[in-house]
Amino acid sequence: MATVAHCLFCFEVLAASLDKRESLSLRQVEDLWARYQAYNEEGLQDQPDESVQDPDIHDGDEIMSETDDDDDDPDEHLADKSPITSPEPAPQPSTLRLPTISRLQAPSPASASTSSTPSSFSASSSRLALDDSSSKTSSKTSFFSFGRRSEQPSPFREQQYPLFVTWNTISARGNKALRGCIGTFEPQDLSSGLQSYALTAAFDDTRFPPVRSAELSSLATHITLLHSFTPCAHPLDWSLGTHGLRLSFTHHGRRLGATYLPDVAVEQGWSKEETIVSLMRKAGWTGRSRDWRNVGDLRAVRYEGKGEGCGWRAWRDWRDWVDALNIDEKAKGGIS
Repeated sequence: MATVAHCLFCFEVLAASLDKRESLSLRQVEDLWARYQAYNEEGLQDQPDESVQDPDIHDGDEIMSETDDDDDDPDEHLADKSPITSPEPAPQPSTLRLPTISRLQAPSPASASTSSTPSSFSASSSRLALDDSSSKTSSKTSFFSFGRRSEQPSPFREQQYPLFVTWNTISARGNKALRGCIGTFEPQDLSSGLQSYALTAAFDDTRFPPVRSAELSSLATHITLLHSFTPCAHPLDWSLGTHGLRLSFTHHGRRLGATYLPDVAVEQGWSKEETIVSLMRKAGWTGRSRDWRNVGDLRAVRYEGKGEGCGWRAWRDWRDWVDALNIDEKAKGGIS
């Protein structure tokens, strides 16, 4: 499954691109994240036990304490439901580009890369043909001199997965709105795949203008690694909240298709049929909702995916610690 380190890596790649600097590699991020967690755990162990009563407080003394305000707004999770307020377009700062971007932007049904979010947020729907054609990506991973190797390396470090990278904006009240989501069903090496699609989802989702530096502090990312692809016996042969769905069908002589990740239907509150109709409209179908069964050669593939997410603040706190660690180790002569 995806990990917090994968999410931090995507933030690192995006921030480095916006700052026009080199990014840490996935291996370095994983190692430094493990060290950061160990550092925090050691810090917690050094904290005094608050359950031990202050010796200056005796039985019968009145102790005053502050309580949380019951009127605080609860967290609101409105993923893909709130209207998108798109920021002004800005020139794309990406220094790493996929060779398949032109096909991501065009309505061609031959791309292996796709977005997985409801088309109601899109001025132009993302389209995907579910054939065997795909485009492989390659990215150079940068290396810095600091960062020690973890004693327990990630089990996914040498494996390949189909993956999706999602960027959301989080409002001051906790509302979530889609900012970009693109992925691929072609298995990817995690380092190059996450690096490539973190930038592609941020800069090349044609439903949105490229992400700007000023937006970074309002972003959150969610990474989904996909597995267990199984052809459905019929279009409703899948489970809400467990499976993602990949549809393909013929419409007006063209082969169309699209996908939703496992969490989309549940977040939207859709039934299975509503999910299928929305997915077909996302692919470009314009028929009446009740006629969805009448399209030609409708095929469905279900799959599973374990996701992980984190916000900018988590990345910023970790990155500040990494920067301080770098300075400290340089001062000690640990870094050339």
